[in-house]
Amino acid sequence: MSEQGTSANREGSGRAYRHGSRMLVALAAAVVFFGGVWLARDLLATAALAAVVVIIAYPVRFPLERRGWPVWLSSTAVIVVAYLILAVLAFLLVYAVGQFVAMLPELAEELGSTADGVIGWLQGLGFTAPSAETAAGWLDPATIGSAALGIADQVLGFATAFFFVLTYVIFMTVDGARFRAAAGGASARIFGSPAADGIARRYFTGVRRYYVVNATFGAIVAVLDGLLLWAVGVPIPIVWAILAFVTNFIPNIGFIIGLIPPAILALVVGGWPLMLAVIAIYCVINVVLQVLVQPKFVSDAVGLSLTLTFFSVVFWTFVIGPIGAILSVPLSLLVRALLLEPDPGAVALRRLTGESEGSLPARDSREKKDDGGHPVPDTGSPTGEVRDVVEEEA
Repeated sequence: MSEQGTSANREGSGRAYRHGSRMLVALAAAVVFFGGVWLARDLLATAALAAVVVIIAYPVRFPLERRGWPVWLSSTAVIVVAYLILAVLAFLLVYAVGQFVAMLPELAEELGSTADGVIGWLQGLGFTAPSAETAAGWLDPATIGSAALGIADQVLGFATAFFFVLTYVIFMTVDGARFRAAAGGASARIFGSPAADGIARRYFTGVRRYYVVNATFGAIVAVLDGLLLWAVGVPIPIVWAILAFVTNFIPNIGFIIGLIPPAILALVVGGWPLMLAVIAIYCVINVVLQVLVQPKFVSDAVGLSLTLTFFSVVFWTFVIGPIGAILSVPLSLLVRALLLEPDPGAVALRRLTGESEGSLPARDSREKKDDGGHPVPDTGSPTGEVRDVVEEEA
């Protein structure tokens, strides 16, 4: 009896050791993989952006093909819609940066006086002069000018990468149509199996729903913010409305990023009362819509938990740069679709990421229960699992 117990303990320890070893190997491989992504971030970021835009625009072709349009013409329509999306975003960014840079010389004197006032206020609170000057450095005209030039350089760099994005859009749209036609000629399954087709369908649908939700709420927030900022007298409100719209695509922290510039400008032109009024406006509008209401819709649309959504922003920004903040949710969904969803043993991890119960394997919902209706722990025997499922289906 003791020998059997010892043998069972050794077997259990061996399984645990093998599982731990596999986890360590998987983590090491992930570090190497994402290190390579970080090194190639300039190349991969443009490809990822183009892929997301094509995913958003691709459904345009389906109603056109049902009406008899040839494949090449429906592909052209997808490319046109994708180009329109990119053109609108590029115009908004260039216009906002241009207006902001043009405004700085007009407010140089106000910025200097506001910085002096903040330094004096901090010194009155007990801060030393160097500490106060450091804290108020973000109001220095030279600092803001350097930041504006840095943003302009980033926009120019984006314009260079924009060419590659446009090229990727053409190639991805054409290749997508060819892949769909080839798969349709070979079998009824585009990705080879019903399970793979279901994973792909959930991913593409989730990405499109995510950006539709964000664009809708972003437009509402941008219009309300812009109108109220104009009403209280904050300069260039349209720029801050554009900023609110763009930062709405950054989960969780986009609200803070969109609030800081107009709040600082309100402090410069109207003092503390106007700054507090701007903060109150953003808190009422953005907190209610972006923090309380929108995350619920985003979570329902893509099946990602709020914690994972926030972590995705930080992680993908570190890996591929600033564009990773906007692409964080689609990239996290892609990782889950490739690594977790095909694995029937990763149900717990998928549930932890926030995936809805309806998309989890049906076998997980048919777990054994005792006479009291409580789940019976799984013994880990594959033969037993198969037998239970077969008996239930029989």
